[in-house]
Amino acid sequence: MSLSEPAPESVHVVGASIQTELPVIIAELAPIADRLRLAREAIDELRISHPQSPESNVKAAYMSPWKSHMLSPKLLPLCASVVEIAKAAAPKAWSGDFGKLGLDLIVTHCWGAIYEEADYTAPHNHFPADLSCVVYLEAEAGCAPLVFSKTSAYQPRPATLIMFPGITMHEVPATPGRRVVVAMNLFKQLALDPMAATAAAAG
Repeated sequence: MSLSEPAPESVHVVGASIQTELPVIIAELAPIADRLRLAREAIDELRISHPQSPESNVKAAYMSPWKSHMLSPKLLPLCASVVEIAKAAAPKAWSGDFGKLGLDLIVTHCWGAIYEEADYTAPHNHFPADLSCVVYLEAEAGCAPLVFSKTSAYQPRPATLIMFPGITMHEVPATPGRRVVVAMNLFKQLALDPMAATAAAAG
């Protein structure tokens, strides 16, 4: 049997779960307030140009399209900052240096959401994304937290980011207060070969 052929019917795959610690990154984003303002403007503009929220586990007053960064250039500076934060934090958080491993990160999905009173998000994860994050643009005092695996919760604050492995189960309970977020999925990819980049620039 070649490696490309399907596994024989005698092979059975079963699921299992273990308890483990999954490191998360929390970052204060006050130094990039200008990029946060652009992102907030993008959500309001997308709500006008793309008013229909996509079907998803996000039950919010508004959710922008999954690839909003391809629709609004105002989201791109924030995407770039998130990638740099992930690269800088990875050696300590996940014991891996993207540069030394010849890897890069790319934002594949980016969307905004406006949560009003009683809005929520059902439990889910972002597999197969390598990393996911939520950037809090607005978060009223007492608004709903981000809950991980029904055991840990992060209380959002404006101008903060929380990043976690994409496979992490999470949810947002019904919120008593307004919260406006940008969420992203990030995937690893092979970095451009430095020699190839030099040759391309020279050509």
